[in-house]
Amino acid sequence: MRAGFKWVCLIIGTTIGAGYASGRELWQFFGQDSSLAILLFSIMFSFCCMSIMRISYEQRASHYLPVLRKVVGKHLTGIYDGMIIIYLFTTTVVMLAGSGATWQAFHFSYRLGVIAIIIPLILLFVWDVKGIVTVNSLVLPLLIGGLLFVLLLFTHDQNLSMFGHIKETSNWKAAFPFTALNVVPLIAVLGAIGNKIESRREIWVASIGSGLLLGVVSYLYNNSLIQISEEIILYEIPLFAILKEYPFEMMIFMSIVMWIAMFTTAASGMLGIVTRFREYLKQPLWILSMITIAIMIPFTSFGFSTLIEYLYPLYGLLNLYVLGSLLLSPFIHRFKIR
Repeated sequence: MRAGFKWVCLIIGTTIGAGYASGRELWQFFGQDSSLAILLFSIMFSFCCMSIMRISYEQRASHYLPVLRKVVGKHLTGIYDGMIIIYLFTTTVVMLAGSGATWQAFHFSYRLGVIAIIIPLILLFVWDVKGIVTVNSLVLPLLIGGLLFVLLLFTHDQNLSMFGHIKETSNWKAAFPFTALNVVPLIAVLGAIGNKIESRREIWVASIGSGLLLGVVSYLYNNSLIQISEEIILYEIPLFAILKEYPFEMMIFMSIVMWIAMFTTAASGMLGIVTRFREYLKQPLWILSMITIAIMIPFTSFGFSTLIEYLYPLYGLLNLYVLGSLLLSPFIHRFKIR
């Protein structure tokens, strides 16, 4: 259980980034009529995590390329390898931009907010992969606990029914691009830890635990966002619309929680990139991360919500093939064994 929890932290830390924690990503895909979509997402997410971790474990992988080759086949590996690199790069840029937007909300410089995430991000890689796993294990309880606390408090204060929208299911198709969007970074991250998984029991705990946890948080968050749907357009970060009636200290606390989400996802994205190129460049991970961040900085000027609005739906559609391959992978694997 302890080892499985370690990977739950890595998976959740990879998934809950600036887009998710702010509410912008959830509203972009879900919103009204999405209770069934969120249930389907939770199930498919667990299934995909199980497939990725099983392949990574069997390959004893230290980066994602062997896993990707098994998922999409050798003929498409080159195409999806390039897509994953671009995805990880742009997603990490979104996290850096999200840090800038968070600091800007408190009247600090946007650039100062970007620098505030860059420095610890580079320092984290001094401890290689172990540093990321350890940090995720330490900060995830605060991240999930903070989100659940605010969402449950908002539900109570607004006298909302947790199941008031459970029968609204017409947007069920949104589950597929949303799941596809989130499984691609998992290939990059979980593909780098195959040689550190010690048993298949860890895979079961990590997969079911992360899917269940994300499903519950996503449902509560989306339920809260529906109540403020008319105000979301006024906020770059929808979470701040939920917090506007609460004391300023609450906004500070949740801004810290959201910043942690950005940091863990930026670290996971960077992990996928630097482990992919380490065998070619033969440099420590912190040096590779420093070079990568230097290339990313100019792209943060596009802004947080703009990046999410255009990039995330595009990636969700492009990665549907990967999602299908992962969902079918266990059945194909069992057929080959027989």
